[in-house]
Amino acid sequence: MFDLPALMTDEDALRRTGGSGGFCDSSTKNTADSDSDSSAGTGSSAETRDARIEAGWPFFGQFVAHDLSADRSPLTTYAELENLANLRSPRADLEPLYGPGPAGAPYLYSRGDPAKLLEADGDVPRNHEGTAIVVDPRNDSHIFMNQLQVALIRAHNRIVDRLRAGGASDHTVFPDAQRTLAWHYQWVIVNEFLPQLAGRALVNAILACGPRFYRPQGAPFIPVEFADAAYRYGHSQICETYVLRPGGESVRFFPDLMGFGPVGDRKVDWTLFFDVPGHQPAQRCKPIDGRLVSSLISLPEAISGEVSHAAYASLAARDLQRGRRLALPSGESVAGLIGAEVLSEDELGLSGCGWTGETPLWMYIQREAASRHAGNRLGEVGGTIIAEVLIGIISSDPGSYLALDPGWQPTLPVRDGDFKLRDLLVEMA
Repeated sequence: MFDLPALMTDEDALRRTGGSGGFCDSSTKNTADSDSDSSAGTGSSAETRDARIEAGWPFFGQFVAHDLSADRSPLTTYAELENLANLRSPRADLEPLYGPGPAGAPYLYSRGDPAKLLEADGDVPRNHEGTAIVVDPRNDSHIFMNQLQVALIRAHNRIVDRLRAGGASDHTVFPDAQRTLAWHYQWVIVNEFLPQLAGRALVNAILACGPRFYRPQGAPFIPVEFADAAYRYGHSQICETYVLRPGGESVRFFPDLMGFGPVGDRKVDWTLFFDVPGHQPAQRCKPIDGRLVSSLISLPEAISGEVSHAAYASLAARDLQRGRRLALPSGESVAGLIGAEVLSEDELGLSGCGWTGETPLWMYIQREAASRHAGNRLGEVGGTIIAEVLIGIISSDPGSYLALDPGWQPTLPVRDGDFKLRDLLVEMA
């Protein structure tokens, strides 16, 4: 996406910064903590102080990431960019939900009504060993991904019923329902998710004039600056504990909400994660600040796999290492190229942990959000990368609403005002 030189970094410094006890560990105190005021979005209270953003959004962002890409390349070795394998089509088309459709993946669909997707009493279908029967196993990696999958399965099935009630034929009901859900999902990305993540002014400018930097020659692609830096913004938004249902107890993200097995009594009430009229305000995220909770600094081995170094049990260390492996540019160089104001040393807040030189792109984007927007949304570097790529990918999809009917508006029922993600996830009473 950017023709810039790689940032040369010391691997040991990345491990120290991203590993347990380092800057990225929110349970430790550092210079940025003591210099921050209560609105800065960083600090020793980062595990408990909330941002303004509803707690469900980082999980929706993760679902979108799984829809767009699936890089299975190793963590610690340098990679030639042309050899990176994306196992997912670069489209926001709900491929992890539908796969190749009823004919190509009949095991995802009801035998008695193949227009409808299967679910299992609030869980995804599973085989006799408890393994999820889904297109992408990552969508069973933790409870929130599982429950988003279930909620979208139910949304599709409700749309099938709605279309049949309107006279749709058996021949057209599945493709019509698939397109209806995909267009509402794309509309949410463009009109709700991106404006609150990157800023409405930036999104409107890209919609009006097109991307300045994401301009594929030929087929669309997923830039490494997006997949391996900017779009990992949500890792610091994850909280250590959540309440899943009204009146329930707080449970830790890991290991309590680990996936890869039956949901059991861990079903999610999405009104606790997105603001829904008639319900109490939802839980909130942590700020975007580069500081991760203990559950992500010490990942379960079922998530991390066997690691070559203890530091790589930390998701933050893995994020930093991926940038090094893929020879990503520094955040400062990207900021200079796009014309953004470069962060000062005080805004970065990394000098107290011994970091010298320019900043890895992932960390820069985290600190830009923290210093410029109190961790509630991305700054200019992170916002530009994510908004340009997502809008560019949706616009280039010949079946998307932006390609076929950019003035289209949602047709499904809404609770209040504009259509929102909550209207897909939470069934109308």
